[in-house]
Amino acid sequence: MKDKTIDYILRATWQAVARMYNEEAAKYGATMATGFALLSIDKDNGTPSTALGPKMGMEATSLTRTLKSMEDKGLIIRKKNPFDGRGVLIYLTEFGKEKRELSKNTVLKFNETLKQHIPEEKLQHFIEVSEIINELITEKKIF
Repeated sequence: MKDKTIDYILRATWQAVARMYNEEAAKYGATMATGFALLSIDKDNGTPSTALGPKMGMEATSLTRTLKSMEDKGLIIRKKNPFDGRGVLIYLTEFGKEKRELSKNTVLKFNETLKQHIPEEKLQHFIEVSEIINELITEKKIF
């Protein structure tokens, strides 16, 4: 595409980031979704399973599959919610907490590398532009 559209740039960039994270996660027998889930679960108090999907922007089917895989690998355990008998809380195991640290360090390294190569002012502009795009979409001001 000679003149790339904004959505093309966003999509291509996100696909490159996702591919990079998946390649890194594969070294540890994981996926980007697993790493993201590890970072989304409260490491001390657990997280209601119903809160994870919206927090991660993930469909229920994909989230269920990811959580099942994480449980099979010993990263998480599920317990009944003591405040809501219908609900389930997701807790990290000690192994899950170790892998959470690894995921956290991976994300921090990515951010630090970007900060070393992109001036602070440009990063702030990127953040502002992203926030405006999200706001326009959320408020349905595009279509």
